[in-house]
Amino acid sequence: MRRLKITILDLLTKGPTTSLYARIMNQNLASIMPQVVAVWCEQMGHDVQFVCYTGLEDLNSELQRDADFLFISAFTRSAELAYAISNIFRRQGTVTVLGGPHARCYPQDAVRYFDYVLGFTDKALIGDVVRDCDPSRPIGQQLSATQQPRELPGVKERWKFIEPTIDKAPTSFKIVPMIGSMGCPYTCGFCIDANIDFQQLEFDQIREDLRFLLTKLDRPCVAWHDPNFGVSFNQYMGIIEDSIPPDSIDFIAESTLSILSEPHLKRMQRNGFKAVLPGIESWYDHADKSSSGRRTGLDKVRHIADHMNLVHQYIPYTQSNFVLGLDSDEGPEPFELTKEFLRRTPGTFPAFSLLSAFGQASPFNLDLQREGRVLPFPFHFLDNNKAMNVRPKNYTWPEFYDHLIDLTHYAFSWPRISRRLFSNKVWIPKWLNVVRSMSSEGFGRLKYHTIIRKNLDSNIALRRYLEGESTVLPEFYKQRLKRKLGLYWDMLPAEALSHDHLAYLKAHNRVVENPSKGPISGATRA
Repeated sequence: MRRLKITILDLLTKGPTTSLYARIMNQNLASIMPQVVAVWCEQMGHDVQFVCYTGLEDLNSELQRDADFLFISAFTRSAELAYAISNIFRRQGTVTVLGGPHARCYPQDAVRYFDYVLGFTDKALIGDVVRDCDPSRPIGQQLSATQQPRELPGVKERWKFIEPTIDKAPTSFKIVPMIGSMGCPYTCGFCIDANIDFQQLEFDQIREDLRFLLTKLDRPCVAWHDPNFGVSFNQYMGIIEDSIPPDSIDFIAESTLSILSEPHLKRMQRNGFKAVLPGIESWYDHADKSSSGRRTGLDKVRHIADHMNLVHQYIPYTQSNFVLGLDSDEGPEPFELTKEFLRRTPGTFPAFSLLSAFGQASPFNLDLQREGRVLPFPFHFLDNNKAMNVRPKNYTWPEFYDHLIDLTHYAFSWPRISRRLFSNKVWIPKWLNVVRSMSSEGFGRLKYHTIIRKNLDSNIALRRYLEGESTVLPEFYKQRLKRKLGLYWDMLPAEALSHDHLAYLKAHNRVVENPSKGPISGATRA
């Protein structure tokens, strides 16, 4: 195999940005798999350029134009930017490959713009793709390993790619990504991990990586990328306690309240856990995640609020995650219950997501497509807050946005911001809560939701689009996408403004025959 020039691009955002929050936090949101692929490609003897795009860099000057391969990892919100970049590189002869959440959720669309679109990805699959080194056009190939990899390169092997990424941070707040497990034992219908079997990675590697970090940073901060941290709780804590001195590394994890019992919280506190982000999701569903039993409504609010306040006694930074617009929601009650929860948990930051159906992320999306409730929003707006691509079951759009605006205004009002500020004793949580509230997550979303609500009354094209009566993209959305992409707008294929929002259902209902160049070891062709 000849030595190739391979560029790997981790798209953390969907276009250029100058926001304060992006400058401080975006580089701390780096993905693990692009770094993993970079390590694998180097192990195969290739020259690797690694670029982590935070929205602040000039990609034109950073990306090598003579690359043989361009790997892009992207969330769906960054798909149009990824398509535009792929278009530029394919024109000059580079073979382009897409991985990450968008590749798993919308492979039928992505193969129109990439030579290869990867689902589950292991080292053997990467090796087969670069060994062929052939473009696949006009329609690319959708490839997937039979399962998620059993092992991944750890922090020590990925450090040459981690270090320049976290060094972009303008402050000492630098987060190192780690992962110890894949998949999730819960089956939330909207989640991409809902149908992925839980799989624990090697604990020995975790031990080695934690010890390695103490040689590189004065006070490391690790964000666990496990879909649900702590499923193997005792083993995890045992490894941490065996590997490093108590409270020598700060840890951030997304976990479920069912795991966060008081004995577990005490142990997490001793081991340096500084932030947890449990999912509450709904006041009517997902009780198994929240340890709320059969409680619903106000009874569940009281129970979860007490539990979150307990968590906050041991963990300085707490965030509660909600999904708004679920089919179990009806009337003002879900929103009023959330406001009551915020009154009872003054120190917790609320994170609201709008119900979104990300292609084939979950079988639940098949039902939504069968019901004709999924809308063809450009991918750019599918970031869980700029658009809800599922028509709500029990609300008209004006009703839903009235409730959403009221809740958002309440959650990010100055009285609530002040209560979060003074309920947190540690400096970083205090600062981060205020910055997030004043940025696009708080004030920004309130402003945007208000604009959408006004357009529902005055913009007929937008209203018909949201009602599913038209598939013509309103100028309102087109102009916003154009402004965000900037110079990449001209390189975006014209047809990329739309996609087949029923592609998952159609693929499910028929056998798809794709052209094959021969067997791919350890992989399947969809």
